[in-house]
Amino acid sequence: MYVIYSLLLVLGFLILLPRFFIDAFRHGKYVAGFGERLGWLTRLPHNGRPVIWIHCVSVGETQAARPLVQAICRHYPDYQIAISTITLTGQTFAREVFKQQAVKVFYFPFDWRWIVRRTIKAINPSAVLVMETELWPGFLRECSARRIPVTLVNGRLSQQSFRRYRIIKAFMRKVLHSLTLAIMQTDADGERICALGMDPEQVLVCGNMKFDADAMPATGELVVELRERFGLHGAPVILAASTHGPEEAVILNSFRQILSTSRLQPRLMIAPRHPERFAEVADLINISGFSWVKRSAPASVGDTTAQVILLDSIGELSAAYPLATVVFVGGSFSKTGGHNVIEPAAAGVPIIVGPHTFNFQAIIAAFVKAGAIIQLQPLSESATIVQLTDAILNLLNDDARREELGAAARLLVNENRGATERTLKALAPIFAFARTAVGPVREKSGAEP
Repeated sequence: MYVIYSLLLVLGFLILLPRFFIDAFRHGKYVAGFGERLGWLTRLPHNGRPVIWIHCVSVGETQAARPLVQAICRHYPDYQIAISTITLTGQTFAREVFKQQAVKVFYFPFDWRWIVRRTIKAINPSAVLVMETELWPGFLRECSARRIPVTLVNGRLSQQSFRRYRIIKAFMRKVLHSLTLAIMQTDADGERICALGMDPEQVLVCGNMKFDADAMPATGELVVELRERFGLHGAPVILAASTHGPEEAVILNSFRQILSTSRLQPRLMIAPRHPERFAEVADLINISGFSWVKRSAPASVGDTTAQVILLDSIGELSAAYPLATVVFVGGSFSKTGGHNVIEPAAAGVPIIVGPHTFNFQAIIAAFVKAGAIIQLQPLSESATIVQLTDAILNLLNDDARREELGAAARLLVNENRGATERTLKALAPIFAFARTAVGPVREKSGAEP
């Protein structure tokens, strides 16, 4: 099965190679850290301190790892932490967020055995923590062969992903046997991973660590900088967060209707999910006829009066939430599956999402049940514009409703805190083993934790 997987990986790489070149030329994707992706890394010094390798895919997983990294540093100060990501945005964000805690932030290797071996030799981890759902068969197999314990942390497995994995259930069973432990977010996630072949004795449910990420304080340095530069003091602010195409077009059309109706004359801030779309969204705003500015440009006199602000930056979205009057969380009109609503909820901001939130099904269901979010219905694009416009206008015109939604959202976040401490407790045996396993890179021998 692993031979077939490797062959398919090669085939997929060759098929997608032209796309890789195009994305590399246009956006710089995949070029950054290409040597690291091939396993060419500076070897971490062998100083007798265990290395915990935490793998995140992109910004979302990196954000989820923040409370865990803080807890590890607090409880295991003599351990070293290495962070890997796959995307450029994740790498940029991780380098900034973990610049004090991580001894190394690097790109995850391509999943071929010879490359994975080279990376493992350079990092020499005593334990590996994989965030959420990032399961690379070749990597897991090599870790298992070297008796390096790998734990799936904050694990989630949507119904859609489960259906796809079930097609290759026999192979997934082999892959999952390489895991020492799977710490899942919900009972449903735990049941799904067991149905794919994970030993129930190796599955724990500890909740979602994203609830433990502290909200950005309204007085934070970056919050104040954004507020002062863009003059976000008086008029309401509509924040469209983590948007995908064609959501920006929907939002801009909705904003036009809002401006023609509301006496409040709110301002709109758009934060696209992917940096490679910044220019595309800038062009879309430019032809909309609104006055606009972008975060990446030098400060100007127009910053405080522009109708639309493009937040074309990485890692600053959390600082925008405390400045917002209403937040729309993207990926939920575009059938991407939605994005994390916990950050704006922790900031106590009323949240609107579209109908497509299957990536966060349990979280959204909890928010809907608690009356802590507004979820719109699946409609045509023109009807969606009207629906979104009505929802935003209703909130802008009803202070009590905004306060009610924001308070319910913040309460739900506070009630669900504690997953990080439960996760750390579950990891204690893994970390104890990691301390005893410090030494030269292990070949295919060693003791099990």
